Amino acid sequence: MLFRNCAGGVVFLENKVLLLKNEKDEWILPKGVIRNKDLSKDIAISRVKEETNIEAEVISSIGETCYEFFSITRQKPVCNEIVWYLMRAFDDDCKLNEALEFKAVGFFELSEAMNMITYSQDKSLVYLSYKKYKDLVLSEIMV
Repeated sequence: MLFRNCAGGVVFLENKVLLLKNEKDEWILPKGVIRNKDLSKDIAISRVKEETNIEAEVISSIGETCYEFFSITRQKPVCNEIVWYLMRAFDDDCKLNEALEFKAVGFFELSEAMNMITYSQDKSLVYLSYKKYKDLVLSEIMV
């Protein structure tokens, strides 16, 4: 089995979350493999930018997830361990990166996003992240 360390972002702009539709028609969150001695936080920021053209800042770390799949191109099982970051976008000017084979990108209202997201693990991550986002943004405004 191939083990890969990855990092990704759950990116919010007000009450909307950033989602991508991949080549398999799955609605997912931006993420990428950590290579060399790159920091997971830097990978999360750069993958959000590369995959969606969105400039975002990290607010907080939010945990890790793990999933396994069989890679047809590699002809072996793969285990992705992903470190996730709660992020805030500066604007909603998404641009689809077709070179990475994405089919759609955008910010979606939370209730709509929860119906779109393909994997239950990602749905839970977005739901819990939004609660933390609201708490942190509200506390920031009140200070």
